[in-house]
Amino acid sequence: MLAAQAQLATQGGGQPSVEAPAAPRPTATQLTRDLLRNHGIAGLYKGLGATLLRDVPFSIVYFPLFANLNQLGRPSSEEKSPFYVSFLAGCVAGSAAAVAVNPCDVVKTRLQSLERGVNEDTYSGFLDCARKIWRHEGPSAFLKGAYCRALVIAPLFGIAQVVYFLGIAESLLGLLQEPQA
Repeated sequence: MLAAQAQLATQGGGQPSVEAPAAPRPTATQLTRDLLRNHGIAGLYKGLGATLLRDVPFSIVYFPLFANLNQLGRPSSEEKSPFYVSFLAGCVAGSAAAVAVNPCDVVKTRLQSLERGVNEDTYSGFLDCARKIWRHEGPSAFLKGAYCRALVIAPLFGIAQVVYFLGIAESLLGLLQEPQA
């Protein structure tokens, strides 16, 4: 090894560079402590309004759409839809709702980011953030990540509806009571 380094030095090659070890990533507890220290308890709720502006419309889109899609798969009005219909209805409704509220999610994510890049805007609130995104990046910026979000949400809500359909959670929690005679 030393001979190879000596040969490189005589041929004009420099010493091999030794990179500094990367700083360890902070834990969730450390981030929370820093957030509380620097911003107080209000720092924990930064972006709450934006989160509600995303989650409430998501539910407004998701639940009625799921109910209608699930009802389409019912064999008859007296029977429940098969579990695979609940799964597919959950997937489709979840994806549609995720894409529908993606503009709100983009704004929420920008508001909640802890560190800003050199050329990144700072925002005073939801409307200010939305205006700056529209002005600087155009309307397509509000759909950034929509495809990936829909792909993640689809199986998540499909599986959640199957778990609900099969009563797994109730069984695990012992919430189903025996019928009394």
